[in-house]
Amino acid sequence: MLSLPEYATYREIKSQPEAWSQALDVVHASTLPEAGRYDNVLFTGCGSTYYLSLAAAALYQELTGRSARAVPAGELLLNASANVAQIVNLRYLLVAVSRSGTTTETVKAVQKFKAEKRGDVMVVSNYDETLSKLADMNIVIPKGQEESVAQTRSFASMYVAATAFCARMAGKGELVEAMRELPRIGELVIGNYEAWAKRIGENLNFDRFYFLGSGIRYGLACEANLKMKEMTLTHSEPFHFLEFRHGPMSMVNENTVVVGLLSEQNRVHEARVLSEMEKLGGTVAGIGESEADVVFESKIPESVRGVLYLPILQLMAFYRSMAKGLNPDRPNNLTAVVKLDL
Repeated sequence: MLSLPEYATYREIKSQPEAWSQALDVVHASTLPEAGRYDNVLFTGCGSTYYLSLAAAALYQELTGRSARAVPAGELLLNASANVAQIVNLRYLLVAVSRSGTTTETVKAVQKFKAEKRGDVMVVSNYDETLSKLADMNIVIPKGQEESVAQTRSFASMYVAATAFCARMAGKGELVEAMRELPRIGELVIGNYEAWAKRIGENLNFDRFYFLGSGIRYGLACEANLKMKEMTLTHSEPFHFLEFRHGPMSMVNENTVVVGLLSEQNRVHEARVLSEMEKLGGTVAGIGESEADVVFESKIPESVRGVLYLPILQLMAFYRSMAKGLNPDRPNNLTAVVKLDL
């Protein structure tokens, strides 16, 4: 077995705060429109970047008060009429997110969107590739580039960029300034809680994981679930907090881990769900700003500190992969870029 630093995934998780910093610099240097220019904003991607789109669309709508939604790129390509209103003069912004900048569905969806003259295109990527050349506005974060297949550093860097441009388009520059503390806080969180992530991840008595997140955190819960699936081949699912009571909690037993991405505004309701799952025999873990198993103590506004949830959950999946004798850098049946004949 290799030493930890010999795994690209480990290096990428641990080094990601540097990529967050570059993401903030790139957005700061970019010329962005105001939200009022668009009637609707669509965020799109595939796999991890679709989950990033879910988180970003919710944040955009929360910060700007204007309509936004996330659509998988494959759906935008194959079922456009179900996802883009066929109304003349309705002005769209399409935000296409792709680590590689070459994912087939995303490239084809952007080409179709531009051919139909639906509006402007913003691309968020880690590589200056095909998608970037199609963009009206381009955000590229090279320090998010990765050797491993499963997205960790790349996802986090692009999410920081998406968070910052949502704040800027909402005219909330003070939020972007507050984000400058994220890399420092991220380093502290990783240092303080890596051992905790290792302990949970290495426990092979657990056979199912559920990640709960609501509002702007639901897309992040989806991404944490995907990392657990990809890297560890473990049963894993994401849910909104209150939805977990409506059927899924029937799966909770002594072999279950339920991780809650806690908010401040709805903490009482979210903590109650976790408490109920613990009474059913599950192992529960809360992650949040304070009074949780993993605490940020960041003093950064809640709307723009979401990236802090990610590193510990990524490390949990990494250590579980190792404990199961898998290669976290090369998950089963996956490639870093999906290219299709469309």
